[in-house]
Amino acid sequence: MRPTTATPSTASAQPMRHGISLLPDCRRHSRSAGAYYRDVLALTRFADRAGIDYVKMTEHYLGEYGGYCPSPLTFLAAAAARTRNIRLMTGATLPAFHHPVQLAAHIAMVDALSDGRLDVGLGRAWLPYEFEALGVPIDESRPRFEATTQAMIRLWTEERVTEETPYFSYRDATSLPPVTQDPHPPLWGAAVRSPESFGWLGRNGFGVMLALAPLKKDVGVSRYVIDLYREAFTPGAGAHAGPRIALSTPLYVAATDDEAYRTAEPFYREYMAVWSEAAASWTTTRSSQYAGYEAMGAHAHQLTDFDVRRHGTAVIGSPGTVADRIRELREEYGVDTFLWQVDFGGQNLAQMMSSMRLYTDKVLPRL
Repeated sequence: MRPTTATPSTASAQPMRHGISLLPDCRRHSRSAGAYYRDVLALTRFADRAGIDYVKMTEHYLGEYGGYCPSPLTFLAAAAARTRNIRLMTGATLPAFHHPVQLAAHIAMVDALSDGRLDVGLGRAWLPYEFEALGVPIDESRPRFEATTQAMIRLWTEERVTEETPYFSYRDATSLPPVTQDPHPPLWGAAVRSPESFGWLGRNGFGVMLALAPLKKDVGVSRYVIDLYREAFTPGAGAHAGPRIALSTPLYVAATDDEAYRTAEPFYREYMAVWSEAAASWTTTRSSQYAGYEAMGAHAHQLTDFDVRRHGTAVIGSPGTVADRIRELREEYGVDTFLWQVDFGGQNLAQMMSSMRLYTDKVLPRL
C-alpha cells in the first residue's frame, strides 16, 4: 500500500498498512464450511490484486465463534497458493494448545510455501471451553504461552535445542524445515488490557495486535498500556526494528452512512450474538490470569438489544466517514496496521466484496 503519514508526535512512525482479518462466525445451519472457505479465499485473491498488505486468520475451536478455523496455518497455506504479494498472518495462533516442536515446524513450512510472506500472531486464548476440552489448565495460560513461544524461537534460530519445562521437554532437537525469513517470521502478540502482556511484548520486540471489544463499554484498551508497550520496546526476538501496533475491528463501507448501517446492522447483531454465546462461558469460570472476564460473561447473558451506531465499535459508514474514523483510531492508539474484520455476521462474497471495493477505491485515496 502507499504509505500514509500521520502526526509524528502521537501516531506511529510506521507507514499505515491495511489488511483483512478473518474470524468466521457462521452458523452451521446457514453456511457450510466449504462455502465460507471459497468466499474468503476469493476475497483474499481480490485483496492481493488490490495491493492490500495482509490477510489474517484466527484460531478457535468447538463453538461457532471461530469454529470454522481451527488451523489458521492450513488456511494461509491455501491462500499462499492463490496469491503473490499479500502477507499472511496468523491472528492469533494459540501456543498454549501446541507443542513447540510441532508449532515451529508447521509455521516454517508455511513460511517456505509462501516464499517468506508469513507473519505470526500469537495469543493466550481466552475461551474457557477451549481450555477445558483440550485439557489445558486456564490458570497456566500465561506461563505456557511464554514458554512455548520462547522455545519456538530457539528452534528457529538454534540447532540441537534442549528444553526442560513443566509443560514439555526434549533434547537435541533441530527443527525442520528451516524458516525462510531471517531470523524468522515477524512475531506479533495479542493483548487487550493487561499491562503485563503489553510490557512482555515490548521487552521481547513483538508487534502488538489489538482487538476492540464489540461494545464501547467493554473496549478496555487504554493509551496507558500502549505507551507502556512503546516504552518497554526492545528490538530482539520478535524481529521488529521498532514498535508495531495493529488493530482489528469489523468494517463495512457503503455509499452513504445510512446505507452502510442498514446493510451492516443485521450482520453486526449476528456477530454480537455469536460472540455473546462464546463469552457466556465466563459465567461459570474464574481465573487469576483473566481478571474481569467474569463480568464480560455476565454481560453477555444480558445482551439482547443495543444501538449499533451509538454503542458498537465497528467502523461502519460512507468512505468519508470511514476515513475519518481511521484517522481517529490512528491518533488514539498510534495504530500503524489496520486489520479489518470483513466477514462478521456470516456475510457472503458479494456482500464482503461490495464493502472492500469501496474501501480500496474510495477510502484509501482519502488517507
